[in-house]
Amino acid sequence: MRKFIIDTDTGSDDAVALMMAVLSTEAEVLGLTTVSGNVRLEQATRNALMTLEVCGGSTLPVCPGLDQPMYGAPVTAENVHGDDGMGDLDLIHPSGESAGVHGVDFLLEQVRKYPGELELVMLGPATNVAAAILRDREAMAGLKHIWSMGTAGFGRGNTTPVAEFNVYADPGSYRVLVESGIPLTIIGADVSLGTAAWEAAWNQGDMERIAASGTIGKFAVDCNRALLEYNLRNGRHMVDLPDAVAMAVALWPEVILEAKECGCYCHTGQDPCYGQVVFYDPEEELAIPTRMPKARARVITKLHAERYKARLEALLSGK
Repeated sequence: MRKFIIDTDTGSDDAVALMMAVLSTEAEVLGLTTVSGNVRLEQATRNALMTLEVCGGSTLPVCPGLDQPMYGAPVTAENVHGDDGMGDLDLIHPSGESAGVHGVDFLLEQVRKYPGELELVMLGPATNVAAAILRDREAMAGLKHIWSMGTAGFGRGNTTPVAEFNVYADPGSYRVLVESGIPLTIIGADVSLGTAAWEAAWNQGDMERIAASGTIGKFAVDCNRALLEYNLRNGRHMVDLPDAVAMAVALWPEVILEAKECGCYCHTGQDPCYGQVVFYDPEEELAIPTRMPKARARVITKLHAERYKARLEALLSGK
């Protein structure tokens, strides 16, 4: 069976993604590492512990990592996910505690234990992953694959016109990631907040049906109430789940319809392009081969939204 570690800044859409991985039969989750992002590190860790407890994964180690980006101050998103990152409905009372090992140490321990087997699903900023790469590049080169929910893809950003939140929160670390040479698949905001958001987002009927299916479904819906309110303020009655989309791509290859192998460059300069990841498509007629970055990634450009949505609901509903 495939072996996963999940690195998460546990907000409400991360929670759904975590539930997907723990409930699925496609992969064995060896543990979680947490990072500052949607919320600060301590809250992200509590949210991860609570999510695992709800879906029967409370024995998995949850290892807090870094609480500061490589450069600058932390950027958070409580305005989207709520002050606790999980809807502000007093849901977060985990009975368990985090493991007594640092997230970066845990990641390195596991990749050394399972060279060529371990896959890493990144749902937040790349801080922990970059720290592990900088500490031991040889060990991290043993990762089988990294799946990253990040970048604007080939569209607009959701934090600035060109930058997506996970990269904007720590572009220095994301640059280390893309230049590491580790096999990398990127699920950008153009797909996870574009096609999937509009074609596969939860509407009112979806939320009522999933919430009525049982404890797991109710938690998945309730923790996204603040996200629903955020979207309602913007005239959209829906819950879009970019991290769940990324997890679906990692778990279920059949949801991928199109992808491109691209050169990529992460911009870290303190200017309007801060946090932008530029993708170089080698198939473009005007591409200049000599200017193509050495960094490479597979970038998802289209997914089967209906298939993803149906599989997600079935999983959360226990069908």
